[in-house]
Amino acid sequence: MARGPKKHLKRVAAPHSWLMNKMGGNFAVRPAQGPHRLRESIPLQVVLRDKLNLAMNAREAQLILHQKEGLIKVDKKIRRNHKYPVGFMDVIEIPKMKTNYRVLYDVKARFTFVKINDNEAKFKLCKIEKKALGPNKITYLVTHDGRTIRLADKDIKIGDTVKFNLEKNEVEDFIPMNVGNLAYCSDGNNRGRVGIIDHINKFDNNFDLITIKDAHGHSFTTRTSYITAIGKGNKSLITLPKGDGVSLSIIEEAKKRESE
Repeated sequence: MARGPKKHLKRVAAPHSWLMNKMGGNFAVRPAQGPHRLRESIPLQVVLRDKLNLAMNAREAQLILHQKEGLIKVDKKIRRNHKYPVGFMDVIEIPKMKTNYRVLYDVKARFTFVKINDNEAKFKLCKIEKKALGPNKITYLVTHDGRTIRLADKDIKIGDTVKFNLEKNEVEDFIPMNVGNLAYCSDGNNRGRVGIIDHINKFDNNFDLITIKDAHGHSFTTRTSYITAIGKGNKSLITLPKGDGVSLSIIEEAKKRESE
């Protein structure tokens, strides 16, 4: 009988989004508590060893993270815990290599690390999940990565996306969840797909549904809570993964391979 929370995670039980080799051992690294949920995050050790190929094994990854000068930054903050959970839209910086990555999903719902320039690494897009009135009647916002933002624009609503400056810790701009804006699906069966918001259906006492149309004209419908607006009109504020978030069928993928 279980007596308390589990402190381990087996490889076969690791999220599909990690795309881990099931024959590489019995156990994987269980992410620590942090800004993202366990099934929606990936620990730094797995990122350095299996995704960015900066370490050969777990010990090397931990040695990199534990260096005194702080070699790895997540959202402009030095992180040393090898279990620290990195999630959707986070910015990973490696100053000595002069490289930056943004954590996104590809169309097969796997974590992908998109290289970005220094200007783009200064901000991240955060979806607003909660809006409430705090002490002294000051409105505050709570984002998908656990941030609390006070004294923000009153026009920002739940579901909108804010462009958050990581250096100044302030909101630069916001993208409303409106028809005609570009959106990214971060959860559900359509995770990783990108398209223009076609229309939004709101229901009482049920989930609101949103229909997205991608660049190839294919439409899909999902919950509004799974969608993050990433640009006004059809222009994205962030660099998208390879394929620009367009999901291809098996036949289309085969034709694309033949043409290449």
